[in-house]
Amino acid sequence: MGNVFGGGEQSLYLSNGGTEVFIDVLMLAVSDLADDVWDYRFAALLTLQDQTVMGRGAVGFDLQEIAWGATPRGRARSKDFVLRATALALSRHRWNELGYDPPFAQDYLYRFKAMVESFVDAPDDTPLAGGFPGPGERAMASCAAHRILSALPHWEGCFLCTRPRSS
Repeated sequence: MGNVFGGGEQSLYLSNGGTEVFIDVLMLAVSDLADDVWDYRFAALLTLQDQTVMGRGAVGFDLQEIAWGATPRGRARSKDFVLRATALALSRHRWNELGYDPPFAQDYLYRFKAMVESFVDAPDDTPLAGGFPGPGERAMASCAAHRILSALPHWEGCFLCTRPRSS
């Protein structure tokens, strides 16, 4: 069982463990770069990929489901944010805070980056599904202990707070 992240004609299939790693490293970068309403909406989408809350094998999203923006400039800015966050994650940004070594994370991120770069979004900003959080659902809360955007106050903390860790 696993999860699929789609992007037009491409997709990234990840095991449940691979999904956890991919979202963890991307969330660390997104948390440090977010500074616009759209960025926090994207962060909220990532928080919805937490399998400890949503269920294993029950997450994933398609780039076509994302409302990238109403104007060409807005769409370009949104896509640039995702690519900058992915590049920051590829630099192993804050990976030392994970408590584990994610050996395949860079491969997942390179594949996601290629998918985002080649993705052509809908010019009318009509996402295929309603899975992209609206402006009122954006992830504005930051875990005080870990400085990671989270779904607080709806969930108890960020992924580092809530995920059971093996000893």
